[in-house]
Amino acid sequence: MTEKDQEDIRFAAEIDADYLAVSFVRNGDDVRLARELFHEAGGHGGIVAKIERAESLRAIDDIINAADVIMVARGDLGVEIGDAELPAAQKMLINRARELNSVVITATQMMQSMIENPIPTRAEVFDVANAVLDGTDAVMLSAESSIGKNPAKVVEALHRICLEAEKHVTRSGHRIDSVFGRVDEAIAMAAMYTANHLGVKAIAALTETGSTVKWMSRIRSGIPIYAITRSAPTRRKVRVFRGVYPVSFDVASTDIHEVNREVIEELMRRGTVRDGDLVIITKGDRSGVEGQTNILKIMRVGEHKLLTKD
Repeated sequence: MTEKDQEDIRFAAEIDADYLAVSFVRNGDDVRLARELFHEAGGHGGIVAKIERAESLRAIDDIINAADVIMVARGDLGVEIGDAELPAAQKMLINRARELNSVVITATQMMQSMIENPIPTRAEVFDVANAVLDGTDAVMLSAESSIGKNPAKVVEALHRICLEAEKHVTRSGHRIDSVFGRVDEAIAMAAMYTANHLGVKAIAALTETGSTVKWMSRIRSGIPIYAITRSAPTRRKVRVFRGVYPVSFDVASTDIHEVNREVIEELMRRGTVRDGDLVIITKGDRSGVEGQTNILKIMRVGEHKLLTKD
């Protein structure tokens, strides 16, 4: 950790960065040191561990557990381990991050030809789509959008490819045989199992920190998950979680008997659901308290208008 690194960490804290990315991490201790310095400087965001070294692969579980997000930084990692080994490493990192309930970004040269050209190569289309099909939470542009000639077109192309790939997501058996250590985690897993087997159109999770929607998003479903929260930092944080969409909603100032109705009406306004669709709502019976999600409710759109209480 150089003095320049420490200066950058202090600057990230000053601007209230949602995430701080740490380069060339070797093990979990590098991540924990960065987090400690970030917190000491007043930072509240998460830590992204960039996987760029061969030795980091040998300590990957430690790194994933210490960080909030990992990034498959394919440029330097490819130099370290060799280009032929990189595809298998990428798939392993995506799978391991999801198995450990973490978040993963795939980065570097995804649409490299679009620095100069207005359309991607077919190989780049396959690269992006395969990362999505493998389960990555996000794909990241670098030179394509920072110094490229076609920044808007490259974002449009990336968006188009990701949306199409997400239509072909298969259901996941993630943690189907696991024992859960927390009630809110069990509710999140039960919600996804139910959604995948009941034809649910949307999931609305009332959340303070975003933990519930992160657990949900680890299970492939193709069903949109809405993070219903009053917290602006949480709404920003969950944008990197796959399939999660933040919604501003202050449950603490809403009558407890009206919450379900208002949540469904918000989803209707967004065009996500219509009369007859099933919606899952998760929440806690102690509104606005962290870690208290203990309720799973299945509702049919249209019938919510008849409710007078939970």
